[in-house]
Amino acid sequence: MTTNVGQIRKINRDVYEVQAGEEIVLCMGRGVFRKRKIHPKVGDLVDYEEDGDNLALITHVHERKNELVRPPIANLDQVILVFSAVEPAFSVHLLDRFLAVIEAYHVEVLICLTKTDLASEEELIDIRKTLQYYEALGYTVLETNPTAPVSHEVMRPLINGKISVLAGQSGVGKSTFLNSLFPELDLETAHISAALGRGKHTTRHVELIRIYDGWIADSPGFSSLDFQTIEKEELRFSFRDFNEVSDHCRFTSCLHLKEPKCAVKEAVEAGDIMQTRYDHYVQFMNEISERKPRY
Repeated sequence: MTTNVGQIRKINRDVYEVQAGEEIVLCMGRGVFRKRKIHPKVGDLVDYEEDGDNLALITHVHERKNELVRPPIANLDQVILVFSAVEPAFSVHLLDRFLAVIEAYHVEVLICLTKTDLASEEELIDIRKTLQYYEALGYTVLETNPTAPVSHEVMRPLINGKISVLAGQSGVGKSTFLNSLFPELDLETAHISAALGRGKHTTRHVELIRIYDGWIADSPGFSSLDFQTIEKEELRFSFRDFNEVSDHCRFTSCLHLKEPKCAVKEAVEAGDIMQTRYDHYVQFMNEISERKPRY
């Protein structure tokens, strides 16, 4: 049998949809995968064999350049962080949490603000002022709403040639964002619960959707993030604004907490680093310190 190479685009229970050129091949995994604790993910490059009768068989999963646990996806190039201006309210705390975890995976980030049409002018001024700080750190920030969607001319170069995944709270408008780009997708959306102030997940599986010359995963995961796999020494490198000044700390191993002559804390006091960014950093550090050990 001939061995072919393709990339997993969708997983439906134990059946893998593998893209090989312009063809989709339905595959099963080798029986020994479970015994060897090999769990293929959407985005994996795989070898597969066809016998001409039944489903093709995935025989090998290539080494991943990166992977996420929630959502289970591999080999991604960028995360599109979707935040709504209102309903649910914009959260800089959640933004910093997302960024800290994603930066630890060395994945690029694009920030998209939705529902700008529903926010008051005062709310938008405050949010835009905050996001200007993140733009200065090198993050691309876009705004969109149903009456003013992001243009294809803006999005195309940001998507082409990349595997992206949408991330954000439930109800922020991830599926609506994709529908605004390509209405023919007709992805299911849900309204916000007034009682809870948050939406329900309308996406129930991980699937790579062809957008322009790239792929985007609209995923049910990623609504909550923890630091179970990140150590303190890694977290300190997940804050871009800290990295710009940390070379001037007295100690090369400075965690920017209680160490003397810490350039990061001095930058916070001088107003060069946002106080909220540092406060969130300390909170995340405490979460890592207090977590239960993994065995």
